[in-house]
Amino acid sequence: MTQTFRTETDSMGDVKVPENALYQAQTQRAVDNFAFSKHTMPASFIQALAYIKQTAALTNAQLGLLEGDIAQVIAEASQDIINGQHLDQFPIDVFQTGSGTSSNMNANEVIATLASKALGGDVSPNDHVNMGQSSNDVIPTAIQISSVLSVEKQLLPALEHLISTLSEKRIEVGDAVKTGRTHLMDAMPVTFDQELAGWQYQIDHAKCAIEQSLSAVRALAQGGTAVGTGINADPRFAATFADNLSQLTKASFTPSVNFFFNLSSQDAIVALSGQLKTAAVAIMKIANDLRWMNSGPLAGLGEIELQALQPGSSIMPGKVNPVIPEAAAMASAQVIGNDATITVAGQSGNFQLNVMLPVIAHNILESIELLANSANALADKAIKTFTVREDNLNIALAKNPILVTALNPVIGYLKAAEIAKKAYKEGRAIIDVAEEDTELDRATLERLLDPTALTKGGVAN
Repeated sequence: MTQTFRTETDSMGDVKVPENALYQAQTQRAVDNFAFSKHTMPASFIQALAYIKQTAALTNAQLGLLEGDIAQVIAEASQDIINGQHLDQFPIDVFQTGSGTSSNMNANEVIATLASKALGGDVSPNDHVNMGQSSNDVIPTAIQISSVLSVEKQLLPALEHLISTLSEKRIEVGDAVKTGRTHLMDAMPVTFDQELAGWQYQIDHAKCAIEQSLSAVRALAQGGTAVGTGINADPRFAATFADNLSQLTKASFTPSVNFFFNLSSQDAIVALSGQLKTAAVAIMKIANDLRWMNSGPLAGLGEIELQALQPGSSIMPGKVNPVIPEAAAMASAQVIGNDATITVAGQSGNFQLNVMLPVIAHNILESIELLANSANALADKAIKTFTVREDNLNIALAKNPILVTALNPVIGYLKAAEIAKKAYKEGRAIIDVAEEDTELDRATLERLLDPTALTKGGVAN
């Protein structure tokens, strides 16, 4: 089927646009110019742009600057996009003009087209939809809004779910004692409760740090317009906009105390990305611990058994792999890589404007989504469902030569080392060798070498 076109005109002349497209000339120029990848701007970012246009229209009407009927149709068209409609009308590549002007005009044009149809009259992308705004404050604000909403609605609930799942699993399997490991080598025993508590605290620590970093992200660039001076925006606009946006999104936003900061830098997002990286590091640590603990089933540690989710090999029948921890680890690696991109992009603030805004938006929102999905998957398909192989735990504990550490205060380090080496060489239990080579009786040795007691710390007596 042959595609038909219409002619649109902007300040640079005529452009052919697909007949049924809601966007206009400037969007088409961007589509023609930027063919760097198959990545378009994330849906949550587009919806944040729509929130900005909706809030700006209502704010300008409230301030007596925009006719009420025009403001109303702009707000309604924006709401359609917020609700997930017309997202296919945002085709511009992530790798575009560094200010994101193309995406701002894409939103202005789509909303103007929808609003004009509803009004039965002309709604201008620039004069009406973009009133009191510039791409230079709209795009940083869209990054901020989409980041806050995505963290609050997706990531924080997912991390809380993972924390809650770990807490429940500690109750279920916490009493089981296992060989601790440092440098991947046998060490003193720990309980599953202690090990999982360490994981739980890691995630809680990351969650709290992410929440703290949001405070700076909530202080919006909107109102700074082109260079931070607020040219062409009513002096009341920024504060009224932030209040109205907070009501519409049910999230807390304020105007920035320094628009030059928000336009020329992305430091708040760089800081948020750093905390997302910390969460990724925690998730990767947990995922790899699960992989090691599940390794085997015969030639590995075999401490736990993860739920079997799918065949693990196209050639080895019966093989089952730890697919969820592996996927979570890969997602975490991507988040760490995204942070490197955001760091480089964050330093690209030249004088009054950062010029790598679209790639910052793409990466920060991808990181939030990956972390949320990883946390939920680990909680539901790995931690909640694994079982403990106590038979393997007990075999390893009985032969663990490091248990002799508990005898140090009684027989001394050198004697204890001698017993440990002998037990390891002969493949015997520490308690049997210690009974032969010390004057301690069996009952005393059983008390001193009790693995459960050793998980509680303190000095043997």
